[in-house]
Amino acid sequence: MSVLLQALKAILQGGPFQWGWINLLRQVAGRLRACLRKGELVARLGGDEFVVLQAIDDQSEQASDLAQRIIQSLTEVFDLEGRRAHIGTSIGIAICPANGVTPQQLLTRADIALYRAKHSGRGCLRFFDPAIDHEVDDRPQLEQELRKALVKDELTLLYQPIFDADGRVVCFEALMRWTHPILGEIPPSRFIPIAEVRKFIVPMGEWAIETACATAVSWSSSCRIAVNLSPVQVLQPDLPGTVEAILQRTGLAADRLELEITEGVLLQDGERALTVLGKLNALGVRIVLDDFGTGYSSLSYLHRFRFQKLKIDRLFVGRLTEDQSARSIVKAILSMSQELGIEVTAEGVETTQQASMLRAQGCNEFQGFLLGHPTTAETANELAAQSSTLNMVEQLRAVSREFHAGDGYIKQAS
Repeated sequence: MSVLLQALKAILQGGPFQWGWINLLRQVAGRLRACLRKGELVARLGGDEFVVLQAIDDQSEQASDLAQRIIQSLTEVFDLEGRRAHIGTSIGIAICPANGVTPQQLLTRADIALYRAKHSGRGCLRFFDPAIDHEVDDRPQLEQELRKALVKDELTLLYQPIFDADGRVVCFEALMRWTHPILGEIPPSRFIPIAEVRKFIVPMGEWAIETACATAVSWSSSCRIAVNLSPVQVLQPDLPGTVEAILQRTGLAADRLELEITEGVLLQDGERALTVLGKLNALGVRIVLDDFGTGYSSLSYLHRFRFQKLKIDRLFVGRLTEDQSARSIVKAILSMSQELGIEVTAEGVETTQQASMLRAQGCNEFQGFLLGHPTTAETANELAAQSSTLNMVEQLRAVSREFHAGDGYIKQAS
């Protein structure tokens, strides 16, 4: 198993780095050894990564038990010369012979599982799963092709419209797509993780922001453009300068650009990420917290940073008509956001019932296949040029009347 320590830079600030680092490593090594049983080995690969070797019979259960012991041990506070410090831990696990028979195969696949664990937040463990990870495992050739994709103009952006409660298009979310000349359409779930690991995502992300801003500059001043930021991008200290330069080159007003992040960005290096986001906010750029409600510490970040918008995760929207707990969570998010003066977009709106329920509870904006699929820049330009979408207004008004005429929540149509 691969064990990664997280948030080290933040805890080592304020003291002699070299001594603090050595002191911390010694304590981590001691705790790791204490977690092991006879026949188990631990070694440091370098930097903040360790590897643990375990020979067992019931592999998945015993490996999970050991990983949980390690996570629990490293969660406890460290004493660095009188300074209390906490670190995060993520673990990826590969099993022999199911996931490989050579040391290199097992290390590679444990690292792939570690990548998923790291992006799930601190304190997570993940097993290598061939059903999920096979594309990443077979990625060397794809990496080479991805290097060429930008210069060969193989990357494109699609734009999914976001509507307000009156049916007007108020924003588009830019979504990156890759069409390979031989392999055809390659899904983002396959190429984005590769781009993040290899840091291709930095130039790709800059291209996406500039392309989206250049497209949006001709739209009505009331229509915004939203672009997703990778955790790798957010932790780049020069990101605010890059964005400012793009806004100057394209002529787009800063308050018409929305940059979307997920909570995973903040979990990796919260202080550093918040510093970068604060500088972006100071430019006038709107910062959006995506997939809200799925992370365990979302509320703490609302307290520490002034987001302009939250996006309710489609998991809750999709269950609105049949799950009372989902309805309660959505109601609580909307009520809290109204109190804080934060706008809300509901993602994954796919039925008129969902749209009606969200609108009745005061949701600001709606996004989903019911309202509009991702489309080309040309079609987005046409939609943005319209002052309103009459069909959408009629639809929302109709379901709103149906909602108010009923006894509360509309039942799922059969």
